[in-house]
Amino acid sequence: MSGLSQYLHIKPETALPDIGALAPFRAVVIVEAVVSPEWQSLVSDWLVRSGCLYMMAWGTNCSSWDDSVDMANVQQFDCGEIPEDGFVMTTWHEKEPLGEVFWFAKNMPFTLLSSLSARCYSTSPQIAKRAKS
Repeated sequence: MSGLSQYLHIKPETALPDIGALAPFRAVVIVEAVVSPEWQSLVSDWLVRSGCLYMMAWGTNCSSWDDSVDMANVQQFDCGEIPEDGFVMTTWHEKEPLGEVFWFAKNMPFTLLSSLSARCYSTSPQIAKRAKS
């Protein structure tokens, strides 16, 4: 993973670019508008399948993005066991300043994510089961 950041501005209901070459990566999703559930699901699946291992959501209805990416991660493995190297850590930052979210994204080492993922909480039964193991 390179230390360089890349900014993508994606408008709702537009084509999603191929970002697989960036894998593995962290993504800060800045949500500026409410989008359709179908679009949110499509983007969440795109992030997971493209190699996102940590997604931080900030902005409008950002907690729903946490759930949506969790669900895409579960569905990627057909609701079965998620391997350690396929687990996507998700967080939402409803009350934090955006600058703090970017600081965290830049400074959080990937090696720490594995130990944190074992302690995460999610409303998804598959993710909650994984958190207990």
